Amino acid sequence: MAMALAPRWLLVVPALPRMTAGVRSKTLNRLRRLGAITVKPSVFVLPDSPPAREDVAWLKADVERGGGEMTAFAADSVDAWTDDRLVEAFRRTTQAAYARLAVDLERMLESVPSTRTGSGSRPRVLDRFLARAADIERLDFFAGGGRDRVQALVASARQQRSSDDAGAGAGAPRQTYRGCRWVTLPRPGADRMASAWLIRRFVDPDATFGFAANAHSVADGEVAFDMFGVELSHRGDECTFETLRDCFAVQDAGVEHLARLVHDLDLRDGRYEAPLADALGPIIDGLRLAEPDDAALLGHGMVLFEALYLSAVRTAPVARDGDWRDTRSHTVRE
Repeated sequence: MAMALAPRWLLVVPALPRMTAGVRSKTLNRLRRLGAITVKPSVFVLPDSPPAREDVAWLKADVERGGGEMTAFAADSVDAWTDDRLVEAFRRTTQAAYARLAVDLERMLESVPSTRTGSGSRPRVLDRFLARAADIERLDFFAGGGRDRVQALVASARQQRSSDDAGAGAGAPRQTYRGCRWVTLPRPGADRMASAWLIRRFVDPDATFGFAANAHSVADGEVAFDMFGVELSHRGDECTFETLRDCFAVQDAGVEHLARLVHDLDLRDGRYEAPLADALGPIIDGLRLAEPDDAALLGHGMVLFEALYLSAVRTAPVARDGDWRDTRSHTVRE
């Protein structure tokens, strides 16, 4: 989205030398994910806008909670940098990102088989590239070069996706799981909350949930998830939400957005550097502290992930692949 001819700038000045290594690393990663560029040591700049101010306010609060300091203020100019020079710096950043993505998209479109192999099918791989394109475009403040090329490749990828969807199998037969009682461990966190949400929205709209201490305590006829030693749990370096997504062939860009977020929240390996992970983690921790009842806690978490999904869908509309009944009510029926 092109900015006004005379942009105003938001300067962000974290006191990096006085931060602990952990807070400093998280701060720099967050600034990079926001699209900030460095204009001098410990001084970063963004185009001034209401969303940028909100993002920086959240970052400032997190920095201060971690014992650090950060200053942010608006300015009409940035020292020796002209507006044209700043705009060009932002454009170079996104142009380089678009160029890398274009190369990867071309290779993927030429080489990825349409049949399911290993951890995912071509539609799953396409979704990941489409999400990556959306992330770059979100930070393309000044229409960087290469955008048209990527948009053309994205259109080709969507066409491939539609063709593969038409010929793909449906994954695990969802109808065989209708009316089941799904059982997981007590005190649900991000992965169990999101997994229950995915089950209710995409697999079984009438699913009920319960809790057990371990897989051995799950009764016959009940479906265990996110437990050690059961099929629907972590697989390799993927969380349970990702396992359920793949097992039931849920092909939805909104779900792919949540999958990256849940992965980073649950496995804490920073693989996707999901922008919301740092903010959402404390919210889920707070829910677990505030709600002693496991069923109510799971219900609150499902509402949270429904809200995140709807927000993602509104930002980047996708074809939905679910049958969700009464989205206003996420009671965990025993």
